Amino acid sequence: MTIQDLIGSYSISGSNQDESPEITYKGILNLSLDENNRIIAQWLINNSQQQKGHGFFKDNILVLNFSYKGENNITFKGVAVYRCLTKDVLEGFWSEKHGDPLYLGAEHCLRITSTERLN
Repeated sequence: MTIQDLIGSYSISGSNQDESPEITYKGILNLSLDENNRIIAQWLINNSQQQKGHGFFKDNILVLNFSYKGENNITFKGVAVYRCLTKDVLEGFWSEKHGDPLYLGAEHCLRITSTERLN
């Protein structure tokens, strides 16, 4: 698999960095490349929270440093790591700097493909 294979949009579901393993959010992850062939990531969580990140890909592992503005305009930062099972399925875990250090968040990504046909 190459880094170009990962470019596109993914439907995501995940759990937060706490004791509960239940799905606590859903959203969209968009992956693109910059001029240096590094990944640019943009998440939209629960249709309201925007997150941005950048990272790299090697040996079917994608690593993304991310950040977002939270309550009171505070910037939160963290790292997400995905195992790229196929070009359409990513399984990951993540941690924020100020999150509970006893737990990791989890995220599952499935490529969004169009079912529309061009005439």
